[in-house]
Amino acid sequence: MPFTCVRLAKGRSSKQEQEFVRVLTEEAARILDVKPEWVTVVFDEYSRDNWATAGVLHSIKFGEGCGKGQNERGNI
Repeated sequence: MPFTCVRLAKGRSSKQEQEFVRVLTEEAARILDVKPEWVTVVFDEYSRDNWATAGVLHSIKFGEGCGKGQNERGNI
């Protein structure tokens, strides 16, 4: 039973998370040769005030929107 923990900064929409877990589940099931029902995905989401690099909080270092790139359609 694959169990995947995804750590990321808060701010993704439910639609984005749903698409991510759908694709991750499909690929994990295919590559590991297991049923999709056996694949579990858990999100650990962190506020940028609770995440730091090089001694500086991400909320200060990068500001609002840090880590939210645009996809090929120009959407966030």
